[in-house]
Amino acid sequence: MDIINIIALILVPIVAVVVGHWLQDRAQKRNDKMMIFKVLMTSRIYGWTNESVQAMNLIDIVFSDDQEVRKQWKVCFDKMFVENPTDTELAKMKLEREKLLETMAKSLGYKNVITWESIQNPYIPKGMIDLMEQQQAYQNNQSFIMEQMKSIMPEIRKENPNGKDENGNA
Repeated sequence: MDIINIIALILVPIVAVVVGHWLQDRAQKRNDKMMIFKVLMTSRIYGWTNESVQAMNLIDIVFSDDQEVRKQWKVCFDKMFVENPTDTELAKMKLEREKLLETMAKSLGYKNVITWESIQNPYIPKGMIDLMEQQQAYQNNQSFIMEQMKSIMPEIRKENPNGKDENGNA
């Protein structure tokens, strides 16, 4: 009986540590998957963001144990390799990203919660759309003005044969 108690005293802490480590590892993997899923679900409103590109680049690592997600990621990745996509190709890219989100949702256990319809129809208020359009118009106008300025400005620096400009600067 003493031998069983001694073995139990030795094994119980070891088993507890191993099980605790396994549970922490499992929880961390799920958190990593959720982070990628959240970023990609959020970025479908804005298109590409730095965070969404980083998340896409982590899919093979974080979902390494899920062949369905990796398979859909490969399809999505292959569709995105178009240098100057047409509207049809852009629509196909969007569809494959949405299929990727659907596959991830199933993998994470949200099969009946996150539907195909909810993936395709993100919430975005009208005021936010207006603001994004205003920002885009502002950026376009800035680019236009800069291009106009470059074309009308005379050459400021004229090089002399000795490598200095008109003011004697090198």
